[in-house]
Amino acid sequence: MAENNLDRLKSDIKLNAPGRFYIFCGEEAYLRRHWLDKLRAAVVEDFAEAFNFHRFNAGTITPQAVLDSLEALPMMAQRSMIQIDDVNFFALPAEEAAAYAKFFSDIPDYCTVVLVYETVEFKPDRRKKALAEVFDGAVVVEFTQPSDRELVSWIARHLKKAEKRITVDDAQYLIHRTGGAMTALLGELGKLCAYVEDETVTREHIDLLVEPVLEAEVWALTDAIAAGRYETALQTLRTLLQKQEEPVKILGGMGSQFRRLLAAKRLMDGGKRQQDLMKLCGIGSWPAQKTMESAKRLSERFCARAVELCLEADEKLKTSYDSPERILELLVLEMAGESRNG
Repeated sequence: MAENNLDRLKSDIKLNAPGRFYIFCGEEAYLRRHWLDKLRAAVVEDFAEAFNFHRFNAGTITPQAVLDSLEALPMMAQRSMIQIDDVNFFALPAEEAAAYAKFFSDIPDYCTVVLVYETVEFKPDRRKKALAEVFDGAVVVEFTQPSDRELVSWIARHLKKAEKRITVDDAQYLIHRTGGAMTALLGELGKLCAYVEDETVTREHIDLLVEPVLEAEVWALTDAIAAGRYETALQTLRTLLQKQEEPVKILGGMGSQFRRLLAAKRLMDGGKRQQDLMKLCGIGSWPAQKTMESAKRLSERFCARAVELCLEADEKLKTSYDSPERILELLVLEMAGESRNG
């Protein structure tokens, strides 16, 4: 439904026929802000924005202020817009919630109201029946992270504007290294366009210029272990600790990846493919492909033992007087010993 509602929003904007009540939510901040700007440009004309655009948040909103904005006729324009950021209407006192339910059920034709949820989760409470029914009438657009395929196309288009190109595999690697959030990707693409002199952006450029997210660095750590490069794994671990990354998060990432490796091994033994791992673990195509490749080099016994060792290390982190750094280093060394035993 969210995807269809995004299509509806795009159509409303293209036809210059904005609706009266929208709710924007979801994890993908870049898309949310992009389409919010597009909607605002369609509703509010620049020269009259000071009169026809009203914005509130949890600290500034009051029922009277919203009512005044709703009743204010557009000045020198056809429409007005009210944007309300991060207000949990379902947590408000009953009297206030009832007032907003009444306002949002009768939005004038000349006004567009947009509730934007960025730091507060949009979660209707069905026990507040009147308010929930009003929100059911809104166009709810949930902005989720695009698929890897969509992101690869977006990256390619962005680089093309700078007269540069990238292979699909390296674009997927860039997505993995940044975590896939479009805002982060946009910043890193800006660096790559500014500093890469060659026509083609390569993995070497990405490694040099793009700061990896913790998940990507932990993946590199576990990949080095899977490949038997234990000195590299230890160096990667020490680099993470020098960056003051929390040991419990590092270990959590290691445990998650070894569970994926175990799942990949069992899926392959059962004749399953990369798509099955993506569905089972909720990961993108590039990490799924690389996980399957790593799993081919490992025995099921080692993968299962690695998961057990991560669980044991987690218990030690919570109960041992030993330093977290030493516990993690010993974990890598124990895995080295297990690999030699097959």
